[in-house]
Amino acid sequence: MQTVIRKGVATDVPHIMRLVQELALFERQPEQVVNTEKMLLEDGFGEHSIYKVFVAEHGGEVVGIALYYTAYSTWKGKIFFLDDIVITEKCRRLGIGKLLINEVMKAAVEANVNQIRWQVLEWNAPAISFYKGIGMELDDEWINCRMSKEQIAGYVQQLAN
Repeated sequence: MQTVIRKGVATDVPHIMRLVQELALFERQPEQVVNTEKMLLEDGFGEHSIYKVFVAEHGGEVVGIALYYTAYSTWKGKIFFLDDIVITEKCRRLGIGKLLINEVMKAAVEANVNQIRWQVLEWNAPAISFYKGIGMELDDEWINCRMSKEQIAGYVQQLAN
């Protein structure tokens, strides 16, 4: 069966959402997904799109995505942040992840970015092995920080008091 990698289009949104939900289950955090198809559609294919996505079709079915966006680093300038590569479980280990990452790398060269950044869970040994195989550096110095929408609102509320 042939795998085709292509740029995502608006009609892929339900498939993208399905894969996001599958990833959340795999990462043991399905309750953390607040994104919706409507948000994916607007944010990726609306007037002011903020992300790009490559889609993998295998046997005529969307089985993978690589979702990324352009960011800016004070030290590096223009960079890509690869938010997720997701391959449906039944199609893992078929080389689809490599095909997707290849397209992101080509897009990075075309966009003249100075770096690509992404994250991987420390317990996801297959993904870490895959990323190391393509030359990824693991960073032991930086700690990821985040605040939820509710935490941000609470912080801003405290500022108002």
